[in-house]
Amino acid sequence: MTDTHQKTGGETMRFEAEVGRLLDIVANALYSEREIFLRELISNAADACDRLRYDALSDETLLEGNSDFAIQLSFNKEAKTLTIADSGSGMSRDELIGNLGTIARSGTSRFMEKLSGDAKKDTNLIGQFGVGFYSAYMVADWVSVESRRAGEKIGHRWESDGKGEFTIAEIERFARGTTITLHLKDDALEFLEEMRIKHIVSTYSNHIPFPIKLESMKSVGEGDEAKDELSIDQINDGSAIWTKNKSDVTEEQYKEFYHHVSHAYDDPWSTLHFRAEGMIEYSGLIYIPTMRPFDLFNPERMSKLKLYVKRVFITDECDDLLPKHLRFLRGVVDSEDLPLNISREMLQNNPILSKIRAGITKKVMGELEKRAESDTESYNEFWANFGMVLKEGLYEVGNDHQQLLKISRFHSTENDTLVSLSDYVARMKEGQDAIYYIAGEDKDALSRSPQLEGFKAKGVEVLYMTDPVDEFWLPSIGEFDGKQFKSVTRAGSDLSEIKAAPNAEDKTEDKKEAADEDAMGSFIKAVKEALGDTVADVKSTDRLTSSAVCLVADENGMDMNLERLLKQHKQLEQASARIMEVNPTHSLIKSMANAVKGGADITDASLLLLDQARILEGETLPDPTGFAYRMSKFMEKGL
Repeated sequence: MTDTHQKTGGETMRFEAEVGRLLDIVANALYSEREIFLRELISNAADACDRLRYDALSDETLLEGNSDFAIQLSFNKEAKTLTIADSGSGMSRDELIGNLGTIARSGTSRFMEKLSGDAKKDTNLIGQFGVGFYSAYMVADWVSVESRRAGEKIGHRWESDGKGEFTIAEIERFARGTTITLHLKDDALEFLEEMRIKHIVSTYSNHIPFPIKLESMKSVGEGDEAKDELSIDQINDGSAIWTKNKSDVTEEQYKEFYHHVSHAYDDPWSTLHFRAEGMIEYSGLIYIPTMRPFDLFNPERMSKLKLYVKRVFITDECDDLLPKHLRFLRGVVDSEDLPLNISREMLQNNPILSKIRAGITKKVMGELEKRAESDTESYNEFWANFGMVLKEGLYEVGNDHQQLLKISRFHSTENDTLVSLSDYVARMKEGQDAIYYIAGEDKDALSRSPQLEGFKAKGVEVLYMTDPVDEFWLPSIGEFDGKQFKSVTRAGSDLSEIKAAPNAEDKTEDKKEAADEDAMGSFIKAVKEALGDTVADVKSTDRLTSSAVCLVADENGMDMNLERLLKQHKQLEQASARIMEVNPTHSLIKSMANAVKGGADITDASLLLLDQARILEGETLPDPTGFAYRMSKFMEKGL
């Protein structure tokens, strides 16, 4: 701590560990990124004004006779200070400690997990995770925050050099709101220049719907009469961008508002600016992000659209404004019909809000359909980021499932790129009456699954379902375009009716002769006796071409991958017994069938065959010791 920044008394506290690490990052941030500190502090000030304007709807005394909301900037070159003041809600003592001394908010752990050690990347996370205040330490070696909560009589001062401790003290503060004073580093004095400040505000904060005013000294008069006078000028547009005509907003302005409203640093993938008129009037400026928001998979699955009523901010946590599967959207919706003093509780199940929700959903889904058709490559990148979330809408009641299915994309055995269900149906083989899929965690692992061998041999396309949500919507949806979804890991997949593709023979081994029916009958009976109730059944199959054996679920039972998921999450104690299917053309199966015909005991061989099938499924063997013992015996005989 330097001599120029002495503590002014009060209680001294230490930052929590996460804040200390964060401050170390921003203090050493790349110089080219440093101007974002002013954007973040102005954005926080605007949020404080928004909060108070909303709270005052139900308690006018909070305004204290002053309903003017503004953000004021001033600088002192001699003292090397830059000040950002607002007339918003202000903070109490506990809020100053909670908001500035700790990262006491949702997403803290994810923020810390995201830190990469790359200064530029980590700096870009600051605003996104709601900790933009700390960006002040990119340019300042000392920060003082004075604040008085609207409705309280006492103010408090928070001060710190960002190196482990902060002090907080009670002060006499007569104006509500918050004043942040930055004592700038010697290499950051450019931010004390009037033109530099104006440029930053016009670039990043021109859209802020409150006046941003800049105090500066200007020379008045001429010659000996000239003198310096304090001038206070508004330096931003101050009008809500979503109320403007689209023709009056530039692409750069749209991008900067997206950065402001989402606290993200990517550019929007798509921008929807619209006004709905009729029985219900509302306007919207909604963005589809390019990158996933950090909180996309939070358990709460909350909407992050900001709801305004007649330009007055109401909430950014209105769960009824969007369906859950569109929670990645960012932006603003402004209603003309909701009452201005509506409470957050009254928003639940509100009929006006329900109609706005339906209108937004229709617009967004229409945009996604259009982009899916017109810009395949870009849409596939979008789907890679948000497809898993959109598919959540397929098992929720009340959604247009068929429209969601139309925009859904999947990897398949036939394509390296994503395919639509319409494309899949158009390529179905003669005699094929179902949409085949295989579910699991990893596409590459699934591609080696023995259950696919017969489908590949006939050139039948199979979709890879690799998102956990797939297991839940597939049973409830059931079909697309009149074609049933059918898992290849279930029994009952009869491939004999499907006509092979003309080049299918190039994909398979030479046709092998199967063991004779009598030998196979005796073999299957012997295997059933050896395995008992560890399997549901043993059957001959045409789905295998190069593997000897595979496991499948009963045709009417639970899919194998779903069982695995439920067991992992402790929602299923024990998986059901599987059907073991054997390949009658495989040399091992024919040898075992011949051994049975000659009177041999194949109990150990049958158990090894079952364990082999389990290993192919990536499952843990129930008796590794027994497996090792039997394998050793067979190796010994073979050698």
